[in-house]
Amino acid sequence: MTDYIAPLRDMQFILKELAGLDAVAGLPGCEEASEDLVSAVLEEAGKFAAGVLAPINWQGDVQGCRLNADGSVSTPDGWQEAYTKFAESGWIGLSLPVEYGGQGLPKLLSTAVWEMWFSTNMAFTMLPQLNVGQAEALQIAATDEQKATWLTKVVSGEWASTMNLTEPQAGSDLAATRCKAEPQADGSYRLSGQKIFISYGEHELTPNIVHLVLARLPDAPAGVKGLSLFIVPKYLLDTDGNPGEKNDVRCISIEHKMGIHGSPTCTMSYGDNGGAVGWLVGQPNRGLEVMFIMMNEARFGVGVQGVGLGERAYQYALAYARDRVQGRDAVTGESGKPIIHHPDVKRMLLSMRARVMAMRGLLYTAASWFDIAHHSTDKAAADKAKRYVDLLMPVAKGWCTEVGNDVCDDAIQVFGGMGFVEETGIAQFFRDARIITIYEGTTGIQGNDLVGRKILREKGETLRELITELRVSVAELQADEALAGIGSGLADSVDALESATDWILANGKERLADVLAGAVPFLYLLGTVVGGWQMGRAAQAARRRLAAGEGDAVYLNSLVDLARFYMATVAPQAQANARTVKDAGGALTAFAEAAF
Repeated sequence: MTDYIAPLRDMQFILKELAGLDAVAGLPGCEEASEDLVSAVLEEAGKFAAGVLAPINWQGDVQGCRLNADGSVSTPDGWQEAYTKFAESGWIGLSLPVEYGGQGLPKLLSTAVWEMWFSTNMAFTMLPQLNVGQAEALQIAATDEQKATWLTKVVSGEWASTMNLTEPQAGSDLAATRCKAEPQADGSYRLSGQKIFISYGEHELTPNIVHLVLARLPDAPAGVKGLSLFIVPKYLLDTDGNPGEKNDVRCISIEHKMGIHGSPTCTMSYGDNGGAVGWLVGQPNRGLEVMFIMMNEARFGVGVQGVGLGERAYQYALAYARDRVQGRDAVTGESGKPIIHHPDVKRMLLSMRARVMAMRGLLYTAASWFDIAHHSTDKAAADKAKRYVDLLMPVAKGWCTEVGNDVCDDAIQVFGGMGFVEETGIAQFFRDARIITIYEGTTGIQGNDLVGRKILREKGETLRELITELRVSVAELQADEALAGIGSGLADSVDALESATDWILANGKERLADVLAGAVPFLYLLGTVVGGWQMGRAAQAARRRLAAGEGDAVYLNSLVDLARFYMATVAPQAQANARTVKDAGGALTAFAEAAF
């Protein structure tokens, strides 16, 4: 097993040079995020990730979770101690409001911290991640009384959180939700129904679990416009606000999964004995709007899982390639050299590192947009940041998870046959990463969201605004002789993006099925381009530092070379995806269903 080393140099470079940490720290409410504080938080997070979470990751995979006869769920050895330390250290509330017990630091900083958690133990980290998402939803939609009762406990991590959307018959089609909520004379509701794929739906790590559940009121309209949201705790509270009587909610099974074995994925049954007691959050029949707050937080977090797992797989592959001796050096002909000297192995390692850096650049920059949208007093800047977040959220989730999965796959290839052997540890990251392309909406759903809601609905306005900004970066790169090749590669990618965008807008109304056939390729196309944009910006920043005589010249030059490699090997995929966007629909429509 390879020890985890937090990539602090890469993180701090991107935070400062690409994501604009200094500007974010100047926003109202973000002033405490000084460079010294950020460095200290990252250092401590790296120590916690390497010293507490990484050591229990493998045993969590081997042991998994167990559903006991009494309906309780046992988590792997070390989970309880790690969670207690995690909550007591205040990590859950890092970016959450101070008035509810959080630390109120920027999302930009917390994104880098959560990357470390996901790198070292994704199965564990899914639990506190749910608390953050639920806290965001309750902060916006809950009543003052509900906030006082539930929110402070969620922010502190004293109580755990879940979100309950999916049902056996509905899958991703929330319009088919059947879970019912009956109003009671005391203002509460009685819920009945089943929910599936509920992460950490049952466990004994906390004295209570706060479930957020989508359900229908008796007079609710059909479809998603008839869904309401309810707080349903595992234990009802006594007069002192402490967990008391068990609510009518239970776990009836846990999934036996391909990966993330340390995370119990539960089927939850509500109301088997008269109805689970719950309380309405927000307005009746508008629960999906509130749940989407939590889902958006989760979608972004799942994208961060992609870069986290990709980084960890890269570290494993690099360590193995430096240690494994086999074959001859392709340049010198010497035998007995590590396989990192083989051109194909070096290609895979550089490809892994370049894609991880591109994902990290995109996600950290998006996190800064979150902060600007939330905190800036400049309405135009805040509105632009929000538009960019909304446009690129499907990319942050869909592209980063697909690329993260691919990076883990490549790591196995670097290991060769030993990558297929569980004892080396690399297979776990591939198995864990496979689910992230499905969580919070499959890549197909993200593609449909991008094309349907984010482009066609607003006639491509925000995307064209982004394309204009991309072309500014192209011009800046091409103006620097040392970066002109990177600029040309980005220019070709932007041309492909604009061409595919024009085609979608021209055909979206009359040939919607053909357009949606290319939705995922378009998502890949946009991800490849904005990833390349971040790599170009990194090269520019590195050149500025070199010109000023700042920093490690070897490291800074490597960033320029890495951007060149991205443009040579990853960016050309943009043109291929643009062709697929335009051509896939016709071939798809022509293919007869009976021929499958």
